Amino acid sequence: MSAEFVHLHLHTDYSLVDGLVRIKPLVKTVASEAMPAIAITDQHNFFAAVKLYTAAQQAGIKPILGADLRLRDPDDAKKSSRFVLLCMDKVGYLNMSRLLSRAYIEGQHLGVPMLDLDWLDGQTDGLICLSGGREGILGKALLNNQSDEVETIVSHWQNLFPDRLYLELIRTGREDEERYINLAIDLALKHDLPVVATNDVRFLSAEEFEAHEAKVCINEGRLLDDPRRARNYSEQQYLRSASEMVALFNDIPEAIENTIEIAKRCNVELILDQHFLPDFPVPEGMTIAEFFSQESYKGLEERLPVLFPEKEILEQKRAEYEARLQIELDVINEMGFPGYFLIVADFIHWAKNNEVPVGPGRGSGAGSLVAYALKITDIDPLQYDLLFERFLNPERVSLPDFDIDFCMEGRDRVIEYVSQHYGRDHVSQIITYGTMAAKAVLRDVGRVLGQPYGMVDQLAKLVPFEIKMTLTKAMEQEPLLKEKYDKEEDVKTLIDLALQLEGLTRNVGKHAGGVVIAPKALTEYTPIYCEQNGAGLVSQYDKDDVESVGLVKFDFLGLKTLTVIDWAVKNVKAMLPADEAAKINIDLLPLDDEASYDLLKRCETTAVFQLESRGMKELIKRLQPDTFEDIVALVALFRPGPLQSGMVDDFVNRKHGRAKVDYPHPDLEPVLKPTYGVIVYQEQVMQIAQVLAGYSLGGADMLRRAMGKKKPEEMAKQRQLFLDGAKNREITEEQAGPIFDLMEKFAEYGFNKSHSAAYALVAYQTAWLKAHYPAAFMAAVLSADMDNTDKVVGLIDECRDMKLTVLPPDVNNSKIQFTVADDSTIRYGLGAIKGVGEAALTGIVNEREQGAEFNTLYDFCRRVDMKKINKRVMDSLVKAGALDSLGGHRASLDASLATAMKIAEQHRRDEECGQNDMFGLAVSEQKDTADDEPLIEAAAWSEEQILIAEKETLGLYLSGHPIDRYAKELARFIPKKISELDAPESKGYQRNEIPVITAGLIVAIRTMKSKNGGRMAFITLDDQTARLEVRIFAEVYEQFQSRIQPDKLVVIQGKIGQDNFTGGLAATADAVYDISRAREICGKSLLLRVENNDGGHDWLSSLQSTLTPFREGLTPLEIEYVNQNARTLVRLGEEWRVTPTDTLLAELSDLPVVSAVTMTYNA
Repeated sequence: MSAEFVHLHLHTDYSLVDGLVRIKPLVKTVASEAMPAIAITDQHNFFAAVKLYTAAQQAGIKPILGADLRLRDPDDAKKSSRFVLLCMDKVGYLNMSRLLSRAYIEGQHLGVPMLDLDWLDGQTDGLICLSGGREGILGKALLNNQSDEVETIVSHWQNLFPDRLYLELIRTGREDEERYINLAIDLALKHDLPVVATNDVRFLSAEEFEAHEAKVCINEGRLLDDPRRARNYSEQQYLRSASEMVALFNDIPEAIENTIEIAKRCNVELILDQHFLPDFPVPEGMTIAEFFSQESYKGLEERLPVLFPEKEILEQKRAEYEARLQIELDVINEMGFPGYFLIVADFIHWAKNNEVPVGPGRGSGAGSLVAYALKITDIDPLQYDLLFERFLNPERVSLPDFDIDFCMEGRDRVIEYVSQHYGRDHVSQIITYGTMAAKAVLRDVGRVLGQPYGMVDQLAKLVPFEIKMTLTKAMEQEPLLKEKYDKEEDVKTLIDLALQLEGLTRNVGKHAGGVVIAPKALTEYTPIYCEQNGAGLVSQYDKDDVESVGLVKFDFLGLKTLTVIDWAVKNVKAMLPADEAAKINIDLLPLDDEASYDLLKRCETTAVFQLESRGMKELIKRLQPDTFEDIVALVALFRPGPLQSGMVDDFVNRKHGRAKVDYPHPDLEPVLKPTYGVIVYQEQVMQIAQVLAGYSLGGADMLRRAMGKKKPEEMAKQRQLFLDGAKNREITEEQAGPIFDLMEKFAEYGFNKSHSAAYALVAYQTAWLKAHYPAAFMAAVLSADMDNTDKVVGLIDECRDMKLTVLPPDVNNSKIQFTVADDSTIRYGLGAIKGVGEAALTGIVNEREQGAEFNTLYDFCRRVDMKKINKRVMDSLVKAGALDSLGGHRASLDASLATAMKIAEQHRRDEECGQNDMFGLAVSEQKDTADDEPLIEAAAWSEEQILIAEKETLGLYLSGHPIDRYAKELARFIPKKISELDAPESKGYQRNEIPVITAGLIVAIRTMKSKNGGRMAFITLDDQTARLEVRIFAEVYEQFQSRIQPDKLVVIQGKIGQDNFTGGLAATADAVYDISRAREICGKSLLLRVENNDGGHDWLSSLQSTLTPFREGLTPLEIEYVNQNARTLVRLGEEWRVTPTDTLLAELSDLPVVSAVTMTYNA
């Protein structure tokens, strides 16, 4: 190494607490400065180690792996000093890995990992130590002139790091640096210790100092201009050039020279892209390949009789299946992966034997017959033309990758089993790094700058909600954001700072499903990270880096639908007699069930896996699936590419005979027949290459991958290969060329059929359950989404559409989850009541099931644990109707809560103090009096109050509907309910609309920007008979916006027509009225019946004062006056016209002389 200087102390953004340096720009800068090597020493982690190693090697720069560590002060656990360790070789790398891991697992204090001094004993070989400057291991003692302490530290650390301890000198313009350097040089001379210069780098250029300060403040939760915050950094901590460093330390040249010497001594070589599979135990005398083959054949023997119950057919098929199995076994054994398959099979068998539902497959793994034989997957790949080479290509060595779906509830149990089986120090989950995304970074920077929340919130909301959105893209797409940036200084400052921080690593998390299993202790491959309590072990390398260092990743994914299926089947079996229940096997359903396909064709697919979205329902309506292959195609086709390319229209038209089914070449009929001649799947692309051009399936997979990547030179090569192969099969270039072009086009949209088929099976299972056991299925679906009130609301609506009765929650009948009362009735789950915790509910259900039903409110309060059930919980139970079975109405229950809870508390105190006679008679008496205590009388809640309370606690109206009280009145001027509405058919794309007036409760609102820049809305009206979507264009929306609110009753006047998109009806509003405005427009008069039998005139003044606030309306007022002698109708003059609001009608009804209040309408 002939260069002058190497940086040996540098924090990247992976240090999290500080550091702005990103790996790629760092390597690029180091290369341009002609520095021969670079070290990264992140704050107590190796998160970026593999990333630096690969990037530096590609750039021809030597990577040096290190870390900035903290040493706990033995006298004060809150204090620590720092030092830097650099890896010299593999031994040092492994020691570093163990030290980093131990600091996280055992040494965290307030979330900061630290090492104890004695942990270094025997763990320092292969490591070089830099003393850490003024904050380092010697800093405090040197600066405080503690000479004895200094001697002790030097002696100890020289023993730990013989010839490998360097005194670190830093000059960045911070307090005490020069004094420390002078003292350190004296010490170095005295003890013959080498010195080394570093710049304690945090950012690449000095201009980034303010952005770095902002990052530090974001992490600490402080404001940039907070006078009390520590200023620990200086703007000199940038990546100085070699010449700058030489000039800076021209008085201590050996400090510069030693950076080169240290770089020469650091020679870690990481073994990348080799695979280290955990050992799988096999019987003595057998190789793993022999055992693997034996298990696979054994599994196939169990599968075949189920696939082919008729013996004759089974024998005909056996040879085909065994030949395919042997081909796969040869490839897997040749590639050295039998252990991988056996490990996956092992934990899947454990899951199935321990009642953890497992998915039928996911991704390309379903294409393997070996996986099917070993019961890793549950879909026969031969039946659906699924290709093994799509999963494991013998011509491209890459690790197999099974993604396994487990039920959400049981997934962690499977991971726990794997940890126990292979050793806790061999198994961990995988880390993920969270970055500062566009919206979040604006909010973070706004906070540390002290900008008003409203302004920052407004800016963040202008950033479009899109995956991989950046601030730069946001300013291109959102003119208002760009305008604010250009015109407002505060906004410019904020965004400029945010742009420097955007995309930096901010925090760490846990990969959704990734688990690594190592053959030796994990620290041999990756350091470990964990939370402060030692829980949640994860690798410090992310999913790409753990694979790079050779660890094998297994994906344990949680799929809620499997939980739903499991709960639904248990619900079904609980309803049926034992012999019938035993016959139900969800894994062996006939795939030609008519009721299931009828359900799909009716588009009743809410809660059916993969098929429930609005767009999917529209596709189902067009496709009308009647075979399992059609469901497989649905899963593959419902994506933007196929939908926009016209291939979906082609598929639908060919299925229904509206377009001719033809094939690009007659030989392709067997390949394309299941999809009506349309190329839908990647596997079909591979098969076409095999059939027409003689490709091996491995070669065809390479072609598929090349088509996906669209590299012109690779495509030209593959095209020639295809044409040559076709020529050998006597297919001319004129025929083969267009077919290759067609394959290339469809490869862009083609989907993995193995994944489609596996997920189509789960979709079919949910459709079958919904078709045959609707209550059991919907109870399971509701239970799975209990925590999401919005979803529960939609699912309850679906239950009503399915003519299922949903009974309200009840402490005497409900469980925590939704349950099945009978085949058409669901009982509401207590767990879906807002504001009631699971601990409280468990106590209620356990007490009821162990004892008897609760008789009264007092009995309930006395028997349940009131430490877990507070007044707020009791309020929620009353409002939700869950205490209705305890007698009385909700108002009296609510009024009696405080008394009941007080009596219960007194009873408990008496029991605890033993205030009873020796025979327990006093307690018995007390119990009786408590149970007999009457509820406090209170005026019953109105229907409106009851519904509001239900909406508050359940998120929906359960015992009624707000529109009920208006039903008779609405019928006077709304000619048809929503379910009775109709409209003429559309003429092509031209909507044929007719006038309409209708009413309903607004249950959903979507707003969006219209083409001319205004805001328009789509609202959904519900009148309990049906729902209707109504479009409200910008001008109308602006005029009536105040009336368009959730849960508001509105009357819509406009037009209605057939919706080409959904096939249903859709309306367009010209006007939106609330009920009082609708009365004014449609009503004839407001009629009061006054019965004044006393003959006095006092009532007039109270009537006048009631009417006055509502005058100047449009509705004439009529009074039917009755006394002992006569009856007459009086019409009041223009000045007494009123606005007939609900409030006015209620206040008039409360007047003593008014016996009736009625809106009259023209007949």
